[in-house]
Amino acid sequence: MGKNKPGVPPETSDPGFAAGKTAAMPGITHPERYSEDDDRDLSLRPQNLAEFLGQASMKENLSVFIAAARKRNESLDHLFLIGPPGLGKTTLAQVVAHELGADFKVTSAPALDKPKDLAGILTMISEKTVFFIDEIHRLKPAIEEMLYIAMEDYELDWIIGQGPSARTIRLPIPPFTLVGATTKAGNVSSPLIGRFGITCRFSFYELSDMEAILRRSAGILRVSIDDDAASLLAASSRGTPRVANRLLRRMRDFAQIRGPAAGGTAVTRSVVEEGLSRLEIDSLGLERHDREILRIIIERYNGGPVGAETLAISAGEAVDTLEDYYEPYLIQSGLLQRTPRGRMVTALAYEHLKLPRKDHENPGFLF
Repeated sequence: MGKNKPGVPPETSDPGFAAGKTAAMPGITHPERYSEDDDRDLSLRPQNLAEFLGQASMKENLSVFIAAARKRNESLDHLFLIGPPGLGKTTLAQVVAHELGADFKVTSAPALDKPKDLAGILTMISEKTVFFIDEIHRLKPAIEEMLYIAMEDYELDWIIGQGPSARTIRLPIPPFTLVGATTKAGNVSSPLIGRFGITCRFSFYELSDMEAILRRSAGILRVSIDDDAASLLAASSRGTPRVANRLLRRMRDFAQIRGPAAGGTAVTRSVVEEGLSRLEIDSLGLERHDREILRIIIERYNGGPVGAETLAISAGEAVDTLEDYYEPYLIQSGLLQRTPRGRMVTALAYEHLKLPRKDHENPGFLF
């Protein structure tokens, strides 16, 4: 069964979904979840490398490659972007196009259904265009093979006719830069990865970078934010700019309607504390359902281990939703472990939830 789309609740027929329960929608702090607000405030996206905050080492190297390509008056080598959702892969692709002074074309792998879809785009681009493909790990094999030749030789193989009279011709296309982005680099074939000349791997942002991003976004939104408020929001944003900007927009709403000065737009620490409390988001960026998953493992299964399907049924979720939306951040935060026998919470989870650890708890051994 296919995976659920971001922001779409799993069907009740999915394996692991508890009958009679309504699955919790991944919330505001889940960067995988699609939100119309993310597209609405495009003004928050940086336009050049100087405005792109964080990822200092990657940005510094990329600035050298861009400057060299411009000096040689060539298209930039193909660029492969790897990292979790919400860290700025699409934004960086737009920044690269802006820095090169080139056109920017964007699509996603699921939208390329047939080879003619790819051919239609590549035959219409101008020279040095930056062509961005999101979710490139989902390319169909036939389209991927056509892309090989396009990336290496700037030509397209095209078959004319059918049967014995069929013949292949090569159509020249302008030199271009392919920017492929993925959250699952392990699902991208080796031949495709090998054709990218530059690889950039995104990491989660440092707190200082998150605070700087929040201050920049607040300035664009014409919202004042004090240092304490920025620090608290940054700590609750999972090291992800997309989440930080979502939370900032919601805090702006609370400041305007429920702030000390009604109608004002000053985001203070008290406003952030009340807003996060109402949204049920804690200091680690966990939402109510994230904490509920940890509590289920602790209270019903003595801290684990517990299998994914059993946990999914207990939490009222599909297994895919549990593994793709909830578990990654819990594991990255050191609150959850995946072991050969199942999921187990860590000592940090007990500490964060302020729950006592029982001495007779199952350590995960058979005997």
